[in-house]
This record gives sequence, structure tokens and C-alpha cells, in this order.
Amino acid sequence: MSLLLTYIPIDEKTKNASKKHTIYLTTNGVHSDIILPKKLITPTLLKGQKYHPKEQYFAFGWGEENFYINTPTWGDLTFSTAFRAAFLKSKTLVHVTRYRTKRDKWIAVPVTDNQLQKLNAYILSAFNENENGKQLVEGATYTPDRDNFYRAKGNYMFYKTCNTWANSALKESDMKASLWTPFDFGVLRWHEE
Repeated sequence: MSLLLTYIPIDEKTKNASKKHTIYLTTNGVHSDIILPKKLITPTLLKGQKYHPKEQYFAFGWGEENFYINTPTWGDLTFSTAFRAAFLKSKTLVHVTRYRTKRDKWIAVPVTDNQLQKLNAYILSAFNENENGKQLVEGATYTPDRDNFYRAKGNYMFYKTCNTWANSALKESDMKASLWTPFDFGVLRWHEE
């Protein structure tokens, strides 16, 4: 069933509008990310994030806390981590990876002003902000000085994974996406050349 839903497309709603911006999609083999050039990130989304002024691209992902932090690759996956993430109510995180330059393997996605605005709002809505703003998870990182985790809204379940979050970001922003997908390739496939 998951594969079937992955191959059912949701078409873009603004096919004829001017697409003067470019965002990117990528995966680490497990988690898909949506990448925005810093110049396209709204001030409210950028506010409260750790970054160096030379970092020009921000990759955003969302997922279950334990799964995200302890499973950067499929080789790190354990049964208990997968079971807990899929079936038990658990905390979630927004993962932000920063880059100074664009990477060759990223998939370029042209977007309109309206799509970009909706995408910024969707990503911002994932952060669980408090009176001090975005809540950084101290010490949680894959690569020190290049990525961070922040407390997120929502619960992770087998039907709402990191990849369904990214796919929903595309759908909510009126971009082409899968009807539903738990897979990273289900997010990227509609935008690969």
C-alpha cells in the first residue's frame, strides 16, 4: 500500500506562474530534507537558529527524536528504535544542516513566490517555540558546527515520518508530490530530471 500511494502524484497547482526562485531536495539515504538558500528564508524562520554568516544553504527535516539522533544511516537502525518510533508516541525534532556552497547531488526545484512563502510558513510551523524562541537541543548533532536539532511540534508515527513531513511540505506549498509516502525517494522522485 505504501508503494502504491508513493506512485500516485499530486500535481502542482501553479504550473503557469513565474518560477523565479530555486529550492533543493536531498536525502542522506534515510531522511529527506528541503533546502532553502539563506536569501530565500524569511526572517522569522531564520531567527533563533545557530549559524555562521558564511553558511548560505539551510536543509530542513523533521523526525522522531531518538530515531533522528541515533539513526543517521540505515546501518544504525535497531529494531527497538524503529518499533518505538513507529508505534509509540514520541517527541520530534527539526533537523537543520547548514552549507556554505550548493552540492551537486541536490535536486533543484523551481518555485514561485507563493510556493516559497507557503514553504517558509510550513517549515516555521514545525518548530516548537517557547517564550525564548526556537528550542535548541544542546549537544545533538551529526557534524559539529554544521547541523543542529530543535524541538518540534507533532508526534512521529508509522504514518507520519520524516519523509511524509517533507512530502506534506511540498503538497502544502502547491508543489508536485506523492499522495502519501514514508520513503525518501517518494519525496524526490517527482523533481528528478
